[in-house]
Amino acid sequence: MTTATLDEFEKLLEESFSKSHAVADIVEGTVLKKEKDGYLVSVHGTKTEAFLPEKELPSSEDSSLEIGDVKEFYVLKEESDEEGMLLSLKRLAFAQAWAQLNDAKVQGDTILAKVVNVVKGGVLVDIADLKGFIPSSQLRTGTPFDGLLDQKIEVKVLEADPKKNKLILSQRQAIAEQRDQVVDNILSTLEEDMVVKGEVVRIADFGAFIDINGIDGLLPISEISWSRIKHPSDVISLGETLEVKIIKIDNELKRISLSLKRMGEDPWQQIEGQFSEGQVITGTVNKVTGFGAFINIFPGVEALLPVSEMAEENVNPFNRFKVGDSVEVLIKKFTPQEHRIALSIKDIGKEPSETEETAE
Repeated sequence: MTTATLDEFEKLLEESFSKSHAVADIVEGTVLKKEKDGYLVSVHGTKTEAFLPEKELPSSEDSSLEIGDVKEFYVLKEESDEEGMLLSLKRLAFAQAWAQLNDAKVQGDTILAKVVNVVKGGVLVDIADLKGFIPSSQLRTGTPFDGLLDQKIEVKVLEADPKKNKLILSQRQAIAEQRDQVVDNILSTLEEDMVVKGEVVRIADFGAFIDINGIDGLLPISEISWSRIKHPSDVISLGETLEVKIIKIDNELKRISLSLKRMGEDPWQQIEGQFSEGQVITGTVNKVTGFGAFINIFPGVEALLPVSEMAEENVNPFNRFKVGDSVEVLIKKFTPQEHRIALSIKDIGKEPSETEETAE
């Protein structure tokens, strides 16, 4: 080798070892030494010894590294005459996580997310140190509640934009996909009148949805209690485990109807023999309407006091009664088999022959 050629070779070799790296480059390096607040790393292909701060380690992994470990690193700050190169494993993990999330969105994969906070309008979750948001409309429950905290749930990726640091997810879509896969098998194991246990996963004005072995059954508000209730949340709560009875299975629509009140004895059967027509009893006003008032005469049993039976003269039921009032009434018509009891106030004290003329 000539002197000129040797000089050129040494120059090229020197250039290869003095190659600079810009911010966001991915470099390979070997962990050389543990420092007080980080690690010293030898960057391959250069003469550079870079620094990896402790705070740039991903929290989802072991916070320590072994001397001699060979890894890829993210260039957080390039080398200058005044300062050395700074590296990050956290940023690399972020970049890889965003790429994986984008792949999951494209391929429709289901991934696991840990709920870390309940906020207005939804919940915040953690996926590989990235924070994502599940809107209330995309939660299985339809409502965020504290019982979700620290739970790992399966979700679908709706939006993954690293530039905007925006990650939107859906639990409902993941559940729907799972339901389609298992619903037929689960339905084949269920029968009407069967008693099953399930978790309350959603509450609406018209009832509640109960998770029965992976599929949601509807518990209508009318099947929650024998007594009148204003809203399902007055009786049950999200996350609660209930024992319910299956009252209907629709294999064609793949739906299950449930009952909580039928787990107990029908109060209309209990009152047979306890009351009779012509008997004067004391009840509690449960509801007032334009056509009359509903009076609770036994736990779970309401009887109607029509406006025409409140007094001899015309009265306004809203002026006469309010919910919670205790009232003395006469049983004018008693047919518990039909779940019907008619009451009267104006006929209290009259002879039975006088009341028969106006009885239904």
